[in-house]
Amino acid sequence: MRRIYFDHNATTPLHPQVLETMLPYLKENFGNPSSVHSFGQKTRQAIEQAREIMAKFLNAEKPEEIVFTSGGTEANNFAIKGVAYANRERSNHLITSAIEHHAVLNVCQYLEKQGMNRSSSYQGFQVTYLPVDKYGQINPLNVEKAIRPETILVSIMQANNEVGTIEPISEIGQLLQRINAERRAKSQERIYFHTDAVQTVGKIKVDVQELKVDLLSLSAHKFYGPKGVGALYIRKGTRMHSLFQGGHHERNRRAGTENVAGIIGLAEACKLATLEMDKEREKLLFLRKKLEEGINKTIPYAYLNGHPEERLPNTVNFSFEGLEGESLILSLDFEGIAASTGSACTSGSLEPSHVLLAMGVSGEIAQGSVRFSLGRDNTEGEVDYLISILPKIVERLRSMSPLWEDKIRLRGGQ
Repeated sequence: MRRIYFDHNATTPLHPQVLETMLPYLKENFGNPSSVHSFGQKTRQAIEQAREIMAKFLNAEKPEEIVFTSGGTEANNFAIKGVAYANRERSNHLITSAIEHHAVLNVCQYLEKQGMNRSSSYQGFQVTYLPVDKYGQINPLNVEKAIRPETILVSIMQANNEVGTIEPISEIGQLLQRINAERRAKSQERIYFHTDAVQTVGKIKVDVQELKVDLLSLSAHKFYGPKGVGALYIRKGTRMHSLFQGGHHERNRRAGTENVAGIIGLAEACKLATLEMDKEREKLLFLRKKLEEGINKTIPYAYLNGHPEERLPNTVNFSFEGLEGESLILSLDFEGIAASTGSACTSGSLEPSHVLLAMGVSGEIAQGSVRFSLGRDNTEGEVDYLISILPKIVERLRSMSPLWEDKIRLRGGQ
């Protein structure tokens, strides 16, 4: 049976060259980078070289602005809690969007509950969850309207993991720069700006200077690096509170012995992305267009979710009316095709996608959503195969639903 992987937004296969770069640090170069002897200093040097590669890749001013983490979830927790706790004595308001990954949403909800615990020494936080339009995009004017004197952080993802819509991060960054200039003139504290760039790094250009962000989260396994490693960019001067207490690792910002092999792999994945990104983007856009056109031509009552243009080049999310996405995923898996209903972190949830609901998609239609996320090894033949079997699967699943038959009758048998 053919095995085809269309779930690259969940995770990507490890690039062979990344593995080769990591192997020495899983075998002979095993020293603890905090040790002063030559074994440790060799791995310390490798980590600092990786930090320089990361800084150049993101266009950070200094390598010291890169902090290595265990992945995107830790980076998001560090960014949001780090700013919130470090600034809680002066302010307590955060702004985010309704379509963020749960690694952001759940952190914000956790902070909101802090004030409900009487035994907690922390001030309670207030969070504004901004709406999005039907394409899943934030209006920067809504960010401005939501800002209060006590606002300390804005956190908006660069691109959504489920529908691929790219947010106007640079426009929001320019807006916050203007507001912060006005605050400085009044001797008021600044508003920090964080973006979850887990889905964009390695797929599109990510430049922290152009985006005008203070903090940016990323994860290696989303662009052919290893699992269990990521990074947080922290602009110099950003007031942060550390999540972990322990040793003096990462310049006292993230205690714990570094994942040396993972960090080396992350840096190598960034080097490869720099070389291959433009070529891969062109290829993925071609495959994405072919898949979308194939679905639109062969399957009625199928609706594309996400922005038609401002979208990740690899991401296609459709809602198929009259069926459940989970059933379609299982049927595709039986044919050797891996896809998903949305975020891998919410797999198994019976609730409709919070992203699609925020975009105005009805709960019934949202339940029938499927995400195909393409990658570097996918071929035109694989897309053709998906297009050839998908209509049959959809038709079979719909034929099993009496509710679908009633709908067709009401529509005049179309």
